[in-house]
Amino acid sequence: MESCTEEISYVSQQEAIEIDDMLMGPLGFSVDQLMELAGLSVASAIGEVYSSSDYTRVLVICGPGNNGGDGLVAARHLHHFGYKPSICYPKRNTKPLFAALVTQLESLSIPFLSEEQLSVQLSSDYDIIVDAIFGFSFHGTPRLPFDSLIRKLVSVRNQQCTHQKAAVIISVDVPSGWHVEDGDIFGVGIKPDMLVSLTAPKLCAKMFFGTHHFIGGRFVPQSIIDKFKLKPPPYPGTSMCVRIGNLPQTNLSAQKGIFASSESLEEVEEDPIYQFQKWFSNALAAGIKEPHYMVLSTADIDAKPSSRMMSLEGVNKDGFVWQTNYGSRKAREILENPQASLLFYWGPLKRQVRVEGFVEQVSEEESEQYFSSLSRDIQIRPIVSKQSRPIHEREVLRQQYRELEEKYHDRTSIPRPKHWGGYRLIPEFFEFWQGEESQIALFYGGD
Repeated sequence: MESCTEEISYVSQQEAIEIDDMLMGPLGFSVDQLMELAGLSVASAIGEVYSSSDYTRVLVICGPGNNGGDGLVAARHLHHFGYKPSICYPKRNTKPLFAALVTQLESLSIPFLSEEQLSVQLSSDYDIIVDAIFGFSFHGTPRLPFDSLIRKLVSVRNQQCTHQKAAVIISVDVPSGWHVEDGDIFGVGIKPDMLVSLTAPKLCAKMFFGTHHFIGGRFVPQSIIDKFKLKPPPYPGTSMCVRIGNLPQTNLSAQKGIFASSESLEEVEEDPIYQFQKWFSNALAAGIKEPHYMVLSTADIDAKPSSRMMSLEGVNKDGFVWQTNYGSRKAREILENPQASLLFYWGPLKRQVRVEGFVEQVSEEESEQYFSSLSRDIQIRPIVSKQSRPIHEREVLRQQYRELEEKYHDRTSIPRPKHWGGYRLIPEFFEFWQGEESQIALFYGGD
């Protein structure tokens, strides 16, 4: 498939609903026809990027609505494409259409697994995970068992950030846990490697900066294109889906110390948050180790500064989030002087981002959400750690860790300690620095 770099239109949630109503009303499409087109587009996009010889084992997680149906159809096509799919479908839709899709899959001996049958570390069992949980019509907060499944997918993404072996994640139309228009509002949603938009990209797709974005909507009639002023991409040959944007390329010369910029100043995003997300995704695609680590600088009431390395745990339109001990030095300094700065540096790409702003403590709910997404061994660490306090013997910490492991050995989750939670830096100033062959720095500031 070729890629499309032309301007693409995005639709709101209400527009997406109206388009579906028109397709299944006066334009004569049936639900199963649209589902078949969607599932084929998803499977084709996966086949374009991830070969069945290298990415054989696929887990398709299906929700109870039409998005889940798209996943069921995609699983059938993936089977015929040479992949080995398994399906997690915890809340089955009993309508005849969905029951028929299940029958088709069972006739192919494709296994259906309950959530309990999935291992804690999904990446040990699967090469690809397809997120077909919630689509554009979903409202509210995910509930059991889907909230737990979304946390597992977030955990997979965290593994990628720390360079552990991790499955790739493909989201169907809307990454589950995202608002269909505002994206990952709380910064704790799925960060897929690939997004396959259906019919037309939803507004949240503007905030997707993963490696691969495809759209499957060749079937959309001209009457809908005209009514909603859509700008569909050109579809090459007989393809039913097409890549949006260029195929990402790792700049090998940059890793040897020679930097060649592929982005001009004219291509910088108007919104600095979007620009940061774009560069962060570039760092992930280039294979940079731990691109989420940043320098957090704070100062006490007397303006005496201090800096330390921290892990960025989320970023969205509201700011940058990290987690820490509320009794640490940085927490005390934030209480005295809530102005702080963050510094990111991605050496192989010769890029640096500096962010300054006001720091606030995130809500208890948001801290709970993040903590519950962590694996048990990571949840134990903040309980044991006594930040900014002297440690007389390392063995004391090890013993405390072993005791907590034993205490919670039969539980997948541990209560969040009250002394540990999140902070958010609300940006007031950005500086994007990019080195070139001449070593001239390029600056882009915004507030």
